[in-house]
Amino acid sequence: MFELAPELKRDCIEVAQWPLSTVLLMNDSQYPWFILVPRIAGLKELIDLSEQDMVQYTKESCRLQRLMLAVFKPDKLNVAALGNMVPQLHIHHIARYTNDPAWPSPVWGKLPAKPYSEKQIELLKSKMLDNSF
Repeated sequence: MFELAPELKRDCIEVAQWPLSTVLLMNDSQYPWFILVPRIAGLKELIDLSEQDMVQYTKESCRLQRLMLAVFKPDKLNVAALGNMVPQLHIHHIARYTNDPAWPSPVWGKLPAKPYSEKQIELLKSKMLDNSF
């Protein structure tokens, strides 16, 4: 049975349920940072997905990227599957700007997280859900 990794539960806010994946928002208002987690138990690597699920996961990642480009208009998107700290398969999608506090370095561990306010969370959710891709 699928369960979201405890670290993702602790650090993220659920934004949406797509056909295969849960879309999470990292609770750090310094960067528009989303995480896509396929709801299949026991996955660690992309190659653990079936061919059909790999196609669906790729479509959902592309959908999220297009959505982030439309909503946030970043200078660059960073898309990565690391899993060193959280082995459950998940892909980070981070909108980066040349003036963000970590640029040009990676965002991981650069600065302490600044949690979103409830109002900011609701605004982000509505922006993301109002755009269909």
